This record gives sequence, structure tokens and C-alpha cells, in this order.
Amino acid sequence: MANRLAFVITLFCGLAVGSSRTKLFSVQSQNGMATALAPSARDGICASIIEPNDYICEEHTVTTEDGYILSLQRIPVGRSGGTRGKRPPVLLQHGLLMDGITWLLLPPDQSLAFLLADNGFDVWIANTRGTRYSRGHVSLSPDDPAYWDWTWDELVAYDLPATFQYVHDQAGQNLHYVGHSLGTLMALAAFSKSQLVSSLRSAALLCPIAYVGQMSSPLARNAANNFLAEALHWLGLNEFDPRGEGVVKLLKIICNKPGVDCTDLLTSFTGQNCCLNSSIVDVFLSHEPQSTATKNMIHISQMIRGGTIEMYDYDDEEKNREHYGETSPPAYNMTSIPNDLPLFLSYGGADALSDMNDVQLLLDSLEDREGDKVVKQYRADYAHADYVMSANAKQDVYDPLIAFFRLQ
Repeated sequence: MANRLAFVITLFCGLAVGSSRTKLFSVQSQNGMATALAPSARDGICASIIEPNDYICEEHTVTTEDGYILSLQRIPVGRSGGTRGKRPPVLLQHGLLMDGITWLLLPPDQSLAFLLADNGFDVWIANTRGTRYSRGHVSLSPDDPAYWDWTWDELVAYDLPATFQYVHDQAGQNLHYVGHSLGTLMALAAFSKSQLVSSLRSAALLCPIAYVGQMSSPLARNAANNFLAEALHWLGLNEFDPRGEGVVKLLKIICNKPGVDCTDLLTSFTGQNCCLNSSIVDVFLSHEPQSTATKNMIHISQMIRGGTIEMYDYDDEEKNREHYGETSPPAYNMTSIPNDLPLFLSYGGADALSDMNDVQLLLDSLEDREGDKVVKQYRADYAHADYVMSANAKQDVYDPLIAFFRLQ
């Protein structure tokens, strides 16, 4: 505790006065040029991205049981048109520090959302609470600390069920699911409690996140081991905004630590992506990263340090008892995922966030499943961002994924 407090004091001083020895934080694209973290001037995913590419798009909203108003985009038909209503629905769920634009970063003939629409699916794009297009609430403002009092536990308990139910009701049939990174953890946690599966056809999990105790990302591991998210929360930063001054200064501190090279920040965080070009990195940085709750970052840090899949630990037995009825947070049991649920899992050998050793622990927990219910794909050269930004993702991952959906 004393060491943690000392670090908080050091961090506070660093955030307050900065450091003349710290180089300016930047992200390098492959052409070596620094790209500014500037948000897009245009608003609305349909109007800014989908409709300009000649696809029909609908903006929807859904309100969660705990009051958050979430944005959903629907691409009901492909670019060449077609009949609405009978197409199998697909819900796309992005990962941490991202939003629904995750699925639209590549050109139309390469982006998963567009490819699914052109291949006969009714496409729905989710945006979790706190991201740019899902900052509404029935009573709270993002300026209220209470707005950010959540972790991915609440995404499992509220956001995912609300979007699932809405898509199911609108489409009138069971749906397929695609998750990337944290979007896979949300789904796996829900499935482990047998939630959502009654309205699900199948799930595709890209860069599956469950166990993260062997995560090799120097940036993420250093932040977790030094309780940096806890320090930010202690300082009153309830919103973890990667574009905000406080987090940028925090990244400067991390990047100056021994063994952490942030010259290429994306690689430092995700691993060495094989197939990104500089133009796609520029597109990514014009839209992402997005905000999340600092409390959510604490929860993920707890998982990295402990190697467990448990609910948020309040670090106080009485508070845990108040929330859970027991002194320790309950675990999500991956072996409880129904054996007859069809799963497509794709993971990369160069991924520093969804480390293949952690993925193997997940696969081990699923080993008793029926052989035709699990498709495992391993891409030795892929890292975390390749799955949503690689120029080769269509033929390497998306075509097999679509083929898997057609069989279900």
C-alpha cells in the first residue's frame, strides 16, 4: 500500500507540472510521420461513413436497464440492394477504447460490416456506453462522476443484453455475433452464465480475450503492474479519455520507463501488426481511440495482475460483500459456456494483448465441446489491430468467418 501511495504522489506531481525531459507523445504511422489525435469533424456514423459509400444506413438507439442510451447503426441490405427482412442479422461489437467505426475502417470491399451486408446479412453495429455516439443517459451527464461508475461487468449485464434484445426484436429472428477484443470478453462472460444464447445462432470471436495474465504488451502490463489506472481514479479522473491531457501525460510517464519503447505506440500496445499501411493508420487515428471508464481500466488491470476472470474487485471485503454477497468477487466460468453453441475463434501469434498462451487457456476450457461446434483459426503473423485494419483481413479472416456463418 505504501509503494502504491508513493507512486500516486509521484504521478500527481508528474501530471501537475510535467517534465521537460519527456518527449512529446505521438503515434508513428508506417511512413514515419506523426499523426495527430484529432476527432472527426463530421458527426453520425451513418452520415459520415456508411452512406457516402452508397449503402443504406439507419441510426437506432436503445436504452439499457441502468439508463445508458446507446447508438446502433443498421445496414439492412448490401450496396446492390436486395430484400429486407429475411436476412440473418449480425451484431458487431467493438473492443476497448474503440467504437463501431472499428468495422468500417477499411475500404468497402475490405471492411467486415460492408462485406457482411454485401453477402446477404442484416448488419447491426454496436457502440458501448461512453464512446462518442453513446454518451446519452436518462438522468446523468458525462460530466457526472456517477456516469463513469462502471466496468465491463456492466457491459455484460446491461449493454449487451439491451442491444441483443433490440436487434432480435427488430429482425424477428436469432442473430450471429462478432466481437473483437473486449467485445469477445463481454460475450464469453455472458455465455458463461447461459445469457443471450437462446437468441444466438453463432459467435465469431476475433482476438479472444478471457484470460489476460500472460499479456505481453509492455504498455498494458507496465500500466497494470504500477496501478496507473488506480492512480488516475484516485486523482479524480473518472473518464479514461486517451485523447485527454491527463492520459496523454500518463502515457509520457509510461513511455519513459525502461523497457517500454513508444516510438510506434500502436505496436507497443498491440504487438507488431503484419499488414497495416500508413493510410489505414491515419484513418484509424481520425476516429479512434475512444473513452472508457477509468474504473473499467482498473478492472482489466486486476485481470492482468491476477490472471483471473472475475468481477470487479473493490479491494475491500465489506464492499465486495455489499455488491456480491461474498468477500471476493465471483468468477466467470468459461467451462460453463453451453457445449452446443457454435463458435469461430481467430487469434494471432504476434498479438500482445490477446496473447496466444492466454488464448490456449480459453481453448482448453472449451475442449470438451462437440468437434463441429468450434472452428479455431491461428494466424501466426497477425497482431491485435490486424483483425480490423489489415489489408489482408478479408481473405485471411473475414471470408472464412462468413463461410462459418453460412453453415449455422
